[in-house]
Amino acid sequence: MRHAGLGNDRSQKECMITIYHNPRCSKSRAALALAQQFADLQQLPLQIVDYQKTPLTPAGLRALHAQLGGQVRDMARDNEEEYAALDLAQADDAALLRALAAHPKLLQRPIVSYHGRAVIARPAECLHALLEASAPPLP
Repeated sequence: MRHAGLGNDRSQKECMITIYHNPRCSKSRAALALAQQFADLQQLPLQIVDYQKTPLTPAGLRALHAQLGGQVRDMARDNEEEYAALDLAQADDAALLRALAAHPKLLQRPIVSYHGRAVIARPAECLHALLEASAPPLP
């Protein structure tokens, strides 16, 4: 596993599939299997980030949000106890990003990034759409 800070090597980052993964989550394990299968088929590197052991920084989360699009709030698991305990329902984007960095359990899972785009890979069809739309043509 590599550091989860979302590095600056743009070309390497874009040709790599990265999954922000929770090994205890069945949906995350299923997405990992799909990502691994695609990476093997396309002969691409796959970076697996156990985001609970290697939390993303606020800057890394901002970069990931830029790939995801949508609202920062969509990145948060609002059904977790910490979400309510931290009173995040009315928090602004900066506060949400700080909370996600400090409490990685709050990050939606799994998130897969490829070719400068990312999806919350639930359901799995979201991951298929990302990988197929971004796949380079086979030789």
